[in-house]
Amino acid sequence: QVQPVESGGGLVQPGESLRLSCLASRAILSTWSALTMAWYRQAPGLQRELVAQITDRGTTTYADSVQGRFTITKNNAKRTAYLQMDNLRAEDTAVYYCNAIFRGSTFWGQGTQVTVSS
Repeated sequence: QVQPVESGGGLVQPGESLRLSCLASRAILSTWSALTMAWYRQAPGLQRELVAQITDRGTTTYADSVQGRFTITKNNAKRTAYLQMDNLRAEDTAVYYCNAIFRGSTFWGQGTQVTVSS
Protein backbone atom coordinates (compact mmCIF):
# COMPACT_ATOMS: atom_id res chain seq x y z
CA GLN A 1 0.00 0.00 0.00
CA VAL A 2 2.50 2.62 1.19
CA GLN A 3 6.25 2.43 1.47
CA PRO A 4 7.83 5.62 2.80
CA VAL A 5 11.28 6.31 1.36
CA GLU A 6 13.36 9.02 3.03
CA SER A 7 16.23 11.05 1.62
CA GLY A 8 18.16 14.20 2.41
CA GLY A 9 20.01 13.45 5.61
CA GLY A 10 23.63 14.36 6.17
CA LEU A 11 26.21 16.17 8.25
CA VAL A 12 25.83 19.90 8.87
CA GLN A 13 27.16 22.49 11.27
CA PRO A 14 25.07 24.16 13.96
CA GLY A 15 22.89 26.91 12.53
CA GLU A 16 22.71 25.37 9.06
CA SER A 17 19.71 23.88 7.28
CA LEU A 18 18.65 20.57 5.76
CA ARG A 19 15.55 19.40 3.95
CA LEU A 20 14.36 15.83 4.30
CA SER A 21 12.06 14.25 1.75
CA CYS A 22 9.70 11.31 2.09
CA LEU A 23 8.23 9.72 -1.01
CA ALA A 24 5.14 7.61 -0.40
CA SER A 25 6.09 5.01 -2.93
CA ARG A 26 3.42 2.53 -4.03
CA ALA A 27 0.70 4.98 -2.94
CA ILE A 28 -1.88 5.72 -5.59
CA LEU A 29 -3.37 9.21 -5.61
CA SER A 30 -6.49 8.27 -3.65
CA THR A 31 -4.35 6.67 -0.94
CA TRP A 32 -1.99 9.64 -0.78
CA SER A 33 -4.94 12.00 -0.35
CA ALA A 34 -5.98 10.15 2.80
CA LEU A 35 -2.54 9.89 4.41
CA THR A 36 -1.32 11.57 7.54
CA MET A 37 2.44 12.01 7.18
CA ALA A 38 4.85 12.52 10.03
CA TRP A 39 8.52 12.71 10.90
CA TYR A 40 9.92 11.04 13.96
CA ARG A 41 13.47 10.93 15.24
CA GLN A 42 15.49 8.71 17.50
CA ALA A 43 18.78 9.65 19.09
CA PRO A 44 21.12 7.02 20.60
CA GLY A 45 19.80 5.78 23.91
CA LEU A 46 16.54 7.68 23.61
CA GLN A 47 13.01 6.78 22.58
CA ARG A 48 11.65 7.63 19.18
CA GLU A 49 9.79 10.93 19.33
CA LEU A 50 7.36 12.77 17.09
CA VAL A 51 8.93 15.78 15.41
CA ALA A 52 6.19 17.02 13.09
CA GLN A 53 2.97 15.82 11.50
CA ILE A 54 0.73 16.94 8.65
CA THR A 55 -2.75 15.52 8.19
CA ASP A 56 -4.58 14.80 4.97
CA ARG A 57 -6.20 18.21 5.32
CA GLY A 58 -2.91 19.99 5.87
CA THR A 59 -3.13 20.54 9.63
CA THR A 60 0.36 20.60 11.13
CA THR A 61 1.70 19.75 14.57
CA TYR A 62 5.21 20.22 15.92
CA ALA A 63 7.22 19.14 18.92
CA ASP A 64 8.00 22.05 21.23
CA SER A 65 11.72 21.55 20.66
CA VAL A 66 11.45 22.26 16.92
CA GLN A 67 8.60 24.78 16.83
CA GLY A 68 9.65 27.78 14.79
CA ARG A 69 12.70 26.03 13.31
CA PHE A 70 11.20 23.08 11.40
CA THR A 71 8.45 23.13 8.79
CA ILE A 72 6.55 20.14 7.45
CA THR A 73 4.90 20.38 4.04
CA LYS A 74 3.69 18.06 1.32
CA ASN A 75 3.47 18.07 -2.45
CA ASN A 76 0.45 16.13 -3.58
CA ALA A 77 1.54 15.87 -7.20
CA LYS A 78 4.83 14.28 -6.14
CA ARG A 79 3.32 12.24 -3.30
CA THR A 80 6.12 13.57 -1.15
CA ALA A 81 6.32 15.07 2.32
CA TYR A 82 9.15 17.36 3.34
CA LEU A 83 10.75 18.45 6.58
CA GLN A 84 12.60 21.75 6.28
CA MET A 85 14.99 22.04 9.21
CA ASP A 86 16.53 25.44 9.87
CA ASN A 87 18.87 26.66 12.58
CA LEU A 88 19.89 23.11 13.39
CA ARG A 89 21.36 22.32 16.79
CA ALA A 90 23.57 19.53 18.05
CA GLU A 91 20.59 18.09 19.92
CA ASP A 92 18.78 17.59 16.62
CA THR A 93 21.25 14.82 15.79
CA ALA A 94 19.29 11.60 15.29
CA VAL A 95 17.98 9.12 12.79
CA TYR A 96 14.87 10.64 11.23
CA TYR A 97 12.04 8.35 10.21
CA CYS A 98 9.13 9.07 7.93
CA ASN A 99 5.78 7.70 9.02
CA ALA A 100 2.56 7.33 7.08
CA ILE A 101 -0.84 6.50 8.57
CA PHE A 102 -3.57 5.15 6.32
CA ARG A 103 -6.89 3.87 7.64
CA GLY A 104 -5.40 2.85 10.97
CA SER A 105 -2.31 1.19 9.51
CA THR A 106 1.14 2.64 10.09
CA PHE A 107 4.04 2.46 7.67
CA TRP A 108 7.65 3.35 8.45
CA GLY A 109 10.59 4.29 6.28
CA GLN A 110 14.09 2.98 6.83
CA GLY A 111 15.37 6.23 8.36
CA THR A 112 17.97 8.79 7.40
CA GLN A 113 20.80 10.06 9.60
CA VAL A 114 21.05 13.73 10.48
CA THR A 115 24.20 14.82 12.28
CA VAL A 116 24.72 18.35 13.52
CA SER A 117 28.28 18.96 14.59
CA SER A 118 30.99 21.56 14.34
